[in-house]
Amino acid sequence: MTDILDRPGAENKPWFLSGNYGPVFNEATAHNLPVTGAIPSALSGLYVRNGSNPHDGTAGHWFFGDGMVHGVRIEGGQAKWYRNRYVQTTKLAQNLDAMDPVAMFDPTASAANTHVIGHAGRIWALEEGHLPYELSPELETLGCDDFGGKLTTAFTAHPKLCPETNELHFFGYGAVAPFVTYHVLDKNGKLVHSAPITTPKGTMMHDFMITRDHAIFMDLPVVFDLDNAAKGGSPIGWDDNYGARIGILPRMGTNADIRWFDVNPCYVFHPLNAYVSGDEVICDVGRHETMWRGSMENGSPSYMHRWRFNMVTGAVHEEQMDDVAHAFPRVDDRVVGLKHRFGYVASPRDTTKGGLSDPSTIVKYDMSNGSKAIHDLGPAAFPGEFVFVQDTATGAEDDGWVMGFVYDKTTDSSDLVILDAKDMSKPPVARVHLPQRVPFGFHGSWIDDSIML
Repeated sequence: MTDILDRPGAENKPWFLSGNYGPVFNEATAHNLPVTGAIPSALSGLYVRNGSNPHDGTAGHWFFGDGMVHGVRIEGGQAKWYRNRYVQTTKLAQNLDAMDPVAMFDPTASAANTHVIGHAGRIWALEEGHLPYELSPELETLGCDDFGGKLTTAFTAHPKLCPETNELHFFGYGAVAPFVTYHVLDKNGKLVHSAPITTPKGTMMHDFMITRDHAIFMDLPVVFDLDNAAKGGSPIGWDDNYGARIGILPRMGTNADIRWFDVNPCYVFHPLNAYVSGDEVICDVGRHETMWRGSMENGSPSYMHRWRFNMVTGAVHEEQMDDVAHAFPRVDDRVVGLKHRFGYVASPRDTTKGGLSDPSTIVKYDMSNGSKAIHDLGPAAFPGEFVFVQDTATGAEDDGWVMGFVYDKTTDSSDLVILDAKDMSKPPVARVHLPQRVPFGFHGSWIDDSIML
């Protein structure tokens, strides 16, 4: 999900139903899309992104709308097609409100609106409170997936694929015990490990991290309050008394193996990456000072921070790495859990405001020296998350492309924009012009053809 909060509404609607946050209602299919520039010939696969798109035009929060995926098929230097499709979930079929107890406790009643990934020849639309939904390569819904009845918890929206073992590490969290459960799918997509993790309360653990050796859990003070929900209030919010800690355990470990490290109270929707350096586990994260204190509309911006956890001495070091707010941090998938040099985020053009208004730049961090390279898309252009796509399997960490959807306010239209990751100062390598606007959404993936073999 996003780090962008507190938008003013328009037309007597809340911000998340206004302008390009507002839904589109038609499911379109268009072939042989027009392109400005040249799509790199090495690209062969599907770029697909998920988002909240309430089918009836209403929702109680940006996070609660029905899932709609938008995809562009790229092959042979051409944009073969664009499709957008609702994920056909129980929630959608039964017209359930996300806060309805039926929706909250039916594992199939997902909004399926947060992320979409490919693994072991399959594509899943994800939302952290429920089971995943499988999609076809043409983005039609195939059905809810519980991995042969073995998965009995939710499936996070942010699993982590190990580039060395091709295992998919993930977890589920919920409002009732066990509050967190760690899972692993093997390279063939078979569920091979499940281990409950003990936390004091049900905690909103949106994301997590892995290293080559560890799984890393963030037990932070945004927690469930079902008593407040029963009174008509928010089911999730900030708890000043909860504390904040990071749990590190060996991969395939259990609760008996976990070590907890206290950190300053904060919230993290999205880490950039984590890795091991000597005796330390290093985590680069987008840190919010607070989140949802008193209301799910209250929150502070996200700034890049580095946590260092010494696994020998137990020492913890926290450092802010940048004073410009950001959203949607991503690395090259080939370095997930390994030492990274580069990261990509969306940031504002005007860095003097101290927060994150609608972003209009894509920033490449060089974490080795703290420098940044910025691609400014212009004052009327607003990007979402950009993902890195390698040029070749053996190329350098930034040898490839970053791509994502960009909305142009002047034309009320959207493009898939492809940038040269090695030189962010260049104009876009290609702009794929889409047949309709793509509402602002959450997360997506490049699903290479090799994944679907």
